[in-house]
Amino acid sequence: MANRTKVVIVFLVLIVVILAGILLYAFVLKPKVSGYITGYTTQGQIQGVQFCVADILSQLQQNGFVQLPLGNQTLILVPYTPPTQVEQPVV
Repeated sequence: MANRTKVVIVFLVLIVVILAGILLYAFVLKPKVSGYITGYTTQGQIQGVQFCVADILSQLQQNGFVQLPLGNQTLILVPYTPPTQVEQPVV
């Protein structure tokens, strides 16, 4: 009878340890890992956008225009210079 009681106590202690591990993972480790991955992904996206904009500006300066293919269409970007206003004399 005493041996069976020890087995039950060891079994219950193992269950408590396993549940504590699950809680530790769910509320401590997983949010830290998710936050790290999200931050790393966001940083990569920002660097990608900066690279693309720099490449577009470089092509624009070299060629005077940039062609961006979008599916079966092409978007052509050209620099815009606003017209200068000539002041007319007041009559």
